[in-house]
Amino acid sequence: MTDYAGNLDRAFEQMPDYLTTDVRFSVPGVDVIIEGKTTVLRNFLEITDTINRDPTHLLKYLLRELGTAGKFDGTRVIFQGKFTTETIQSQIQAYVDEFVICSECGRPDTTLVRSDRVLMLKCDACGAHRPIRKRKVREVQAKEPIEEGGVYDVKITGVGRKGDGFTQIDKYTIYVPKTIKGEIVSIKIKSISGTLAFAELLERKSE
Repeated sequence: MTDYAGNLDRAFEQMPDYLTTDVRFSVPGVDVIIEGKTTVLRNFLEITDTINRDPTHLLKYLLRELGTAGKFDGTRVIFQGKFTTETIQSQIQAYVDEFVICSECGRPDTTLVRSDRVLMLKCDACGAHRPIRKRKVREVQAKEPIEEGGVYDVKITGVGRKGDGFTQIDKYTIYVPKTIKGEIVSIKIKSISGTLAFAELLERKSE
């Protein structure tokens, strides 16, 4: 019995320091709003905390893949240009697949290490190692920043003469009834005429 207890203690000592308690690992959904000519990812640090990665490393990856410039703003990140929620979410998922998830056991209990100048992904759960592939920069296809029927989270930047709030996305001025300056709201584009757009209010996010 003494030998068994001693062996059990030694086994626990050799276990990795950090293992997730739930194999159903999921990345938080991105919280994105468009402010003028920029896109703001409001829960950036929540995402990096969840995936246990250096925020600077993830930001450099996103800037390269999106082909844009950006910067930290407290817990947020601001990108130059307008990007959809789906685009940013898919790029973060691609980062997780390459730099976080073990290809052998599928767990996120990994660390990034360098071996002979090669960046390696080391799994603390199963002990597997694999090199990080060099990725080609994805070409971002140009598309209209808004479309009829599209749903967007925006910040109201002013109020027009008729009392409707408005915001600016690229060349478009979007009017949203029943809103006030400073509100962050979810809207649905009803119609577009030239550089003017008219939307309905779906939800108030914050002020």
